[in-house]
Amino acid sequence: MPIAVDIDVMLARRKMSVGELANRVGITPANLAVLKNGRAKAVRFATLAALCEVLECQPGDLLRWEAEDPAGG
Repeated sequence: MPIAVDIDVMLARRKMSVGELANRVGITPANLAVLKNGRAKAVRFATLAALCEVLECQPGDLLRWEAEDPAGG
């Protein structure tokens, strides 16, 4: 997928655990892990806004576009 998720980077910068972030955002740790590991197919703007508020960052700090390998790999 061409969208990379950098939640783990922001968690490390904020010295916060996945469990603490999930609790403060109001989602389950399992759903946060799906998003964090890049397996989510969608994210609600409300969830993205809550993540940004708790982590004190911008959406671009959490999500970035990467070109796909034209060879399909």
